[in-house]
Amino acid sequence: MNTNEPFETGDARALYNIDRWGGGYFGITPEGHACVHPKRNGDTIDLMDIVTEAKSRNLAFPLVVRFHDLLRDRVEAINKSFAQAISEAGYQAPYRGVFPIKVNQLREVVEEILDAGAPWHFGVEAGSKPELLAALSVHTNPESLVICNGYKDTSFIRSALLGRKLGKKVILVVEKLEELAHILRVSQEMKIEPMVGLRVRLLSKGAGKWATSGGENAKFGLSTADLVEASDMLHAAGLADALKLVHFHVGSQVPDIGTIKRAVREAARFYAKLSKMGHALGHLDVGGGLGVDYDGSRTTFDSSMNYSMEEYVRDIVYTVKEVCDSESVAHPVLVSESGRAIVAQHSVLIVETFGAIEKTSAREVGTPPAGSPPLLAEMLEIKAGLDLKNRLENLHDAQELRERAQSMFDLGLLDLRAKADIETVYWQIAARIVELFRRAEHMPEEVREMEIALGDQFLCNFSVFQSLLDHWALGQLFPVMPIHRLRERPDRNATLVDITCDSDGKVAKFIDLQDVKETLPLHRWRPGEPYYIGFFLAGAYQDIMGDLHNLFGRVNEMHIYLDEDEDSGYYVEEVLPGSTIGQVLSLTQWDVNELARRMKAQTDAAIKSDRLKPNEAMRLLDDYEKSLTLYTYLNFDDQHANNGGSN
Repeated sequence: MNTNEPFETGDARALYNIDRWGGGYFGITPEGHACVHPKRNGDTIDLMDIVTEAKSRNLAFPLVVRFHDLLRDRVEAINKSFAQAISEAGYQAPYRGVFPIKVNQLREVVEEILDAGAPWHFGVEAGSKPELLAALSVHTNPESLVICNGYKDTSFIRSALLGRKLGKKVILVVEKLEELAHILRVSQEMKIEPMVGLRVRLLSKGAGKWATSGGENAKFGLSTADLVEASDMLHAAGLADALKLVHFHVGSQVPDIGTIKRAVREAARFYAKLSKMGHALGHLDVGGGLGVDYDGSRTTFDSSMNYSMEEYVRDIVYTVKEVCDSESVAHPVLVSESGRAIVAQHSVLIVETFGAIEKTSAREVGTPPAGSPPLLAEMLEIKAGLDLKNRLENLHDAQELRERAQSMFDLGLLDLRAKADIETVYWQIAARIVELFRRAEHMPEEVREMEIALGDQFLCNFSVFQSLLDHWALGQLFPVMPIHRLRERPDRNATLVDITCDSDGKVAKFIDLQDVKETLPLHRWRPGEPYYIGFFLAGAYQDIMGDLHNLFGRVNEMHIYLDEDEDSGYYVEEVLPGSTIGQVLSLTQWDVNELARRMKAQTDAAIKSDRLKPNEAMRLLDDYEKSLTLYTYLNFDDQHANNGGSN
């Protein structure tokens, strides 16, 4: 790349594909800082202002920032899309969406969604007993739904029926036939008529990483024969009208709209046929699946989607209407569980880089002294003679010399300084050859591999396992970019490595319009100066699914609201401290008081044996006990304060 050419914010937007994955929510300020437009209008929040605010509150990084106005905008978007499609199609029933708590169980997030969705009677979905108990407590709108998915035991069913006694529209979705008999038995004991849903097992199967959620071999759902038997059971119990909903699910993050169309058509047919068997159904739940275009490619790639929210909604409304009209069945209330599409965009994970491992060095290797192995002189000769015509041949010659140097080192015939000089010149040659090939129409595969091998490793203060578990476990791609210096041309290509002691603790796959990239364009790391990187669209699943690998716990959080009366245009509504060392230790049966007691016993013994003086021992013990209250991640504030730094 030509580093002398000017680099403006428009170039940065194109380089990181912001306009394609950002959906109008993200951009770059004239100062070259990443920013958020929570309502997709002129309201702008500079992420570097957030960094400054966090530092003023002594909040260390990594830091999750939640933009609640953006969250509300997502809720409004899906409800308005359904309302518009229903009006255009002349559809004769409303939309009643629900938020699946499993996607993000944080109380503030769930409460914000329900409040934003109140005008449309937006409800909540629970898939476990803890989720149901939380859902019942925050659900206050008698017109909205509580959908109960997942396998259920007696206490789960009783809790749901408690909600029914309180006047809530709680629907117990049957996942297997035996469950229906259990629901009917418990409801008879409690003397309350249940609201029942049936999950149908469709032949239509999803696509992408979560394709196994649907299809005839899916974990949940009733077969056609099971549906008939369930209908007979309800009729026999005199509860035919208790069947209120048909449910299906073809998987999370469905990339192809064709999959959704086929599934909706098949499910609508099941709905119509069950209605004709004497059940006053009234609701069709299309489950989750509405995707998020993480890479901005608008394709059927796993991390993308070839449709918009509006197309998704129109296809559901028109397909269900067509099928029900053909069957002369009343249009059902439409329900969806589109959690990912609601919460993915609302949070940004900001991490701090504290170092970089570079393959290439600016150090000049001089003429080798007399008596040095000829390999270094030959390597320097290749470097001096590099040209366009023989660039590939030069690469092969350098590779051979490097291999010979390694063999000599293994045999004890090459000292460490000579090996270091040969390695330095080799990587300088490789970097120059890659640069020469950038101008060519075709880059050979071996040169492309060399380009990847030349990438730096940026050391980032976070845990992939805690904050981006889907990236490690499933290869899920997230948009990643620096959040400042965006008027400065990135001059490095890098992978990101975390602070865990695990070789898998890295991010080495990045979004690209054509394919997946192995490196990310970044700016050269400057010692002593903070460099911040943002992970975007990570608000779905990542917050709750992270593990405690190396005992790195939950990260610090800031919750942001727009406010035109504030000078900054926003205010911090709440700060949630991340896990302390003592808290994560207690989760693994380490009692902090017992730890302190044991260390006290050891320091007392050290004093008695004259290994430590009493004052020194007490200071060390005090430091140990204070450490138990610290954030689990690294803290570089002292280094930055001593070395200066800028944005």
